[in-house]
Amino acid sequence: TTEIYTLSLHDALPIWAAVATIAGPPDMAPGIDRLLGYRKAVASAGVSDPGMIAYGDFTGLAGEQATFRLLDHRRNTDAIFAASDLMAMGALRALRRTGRRVPDDVAVIGFDDSPLAQHAEPALSSVHQPLEAMAARMTRELLGVIAAPDRPPAHVILATELVLRDSA
Repeated sequence: TTEIYTLSLHDALPIWAAVATIAGPPDMAPGIDRLLGYRKAVASAGVSDPGMIAYGDFTGLAGEQATFRLLDHRRNTDAIFAASDLMAMGALRALRRTGRRVPDDVAVIGFDDSPLAQHAEPALSSVHQPLEAMAARMTRELLGVIAAPDRPPAHVILATELVLRDSA
C-alpha cells in the first residue's frame, strides 16, 4: 500500500498547498505503509511538514479527533488523506463542525472505498482496493505454501484506483 498511497497523493499534490494525513496506528502494517506513502509523496513535492500527520485507530471518532488536531496545527489545511474511509468520515464530521466546506475549503480522500464512501455527505473520494483479487491471490499463495512449504512467500502489489467523488 505504500506505492498505492504515494501514487494517489502524487497525482493530487499539485492541486493543494497544505496536505495533511490521518495515519493509522504506527504499530500496524497498513498504518505504517500508508504513512510511508504519504511521507514519500509530500517529500517529493517539497511540502513536508511533520505537524500535518495525526494518528488514529481506523475509526470515525479517531478521524474526527485527528482532524481537530490537524486544524489546530494549521488552520489553512486544504486536503486530508485518511488511512481509512471510517477515519475520513470522521474528518467530514469535524470539518462540518468547524464550518469548513468539503471540497471547497478542504478536500477529503479516504482509503478502502467501502460501501459507506458512496453514502457519505458529500460522497467520499477513496482509494479502491481490489478485495476479490486480493483474496484470490492470498488463497493461491496459501495453497502454494501448503503444497511446497519451503517455497518463499511472494510479495505482490495489486493495482488500485483513486475513485473521485464529491469530497475532492
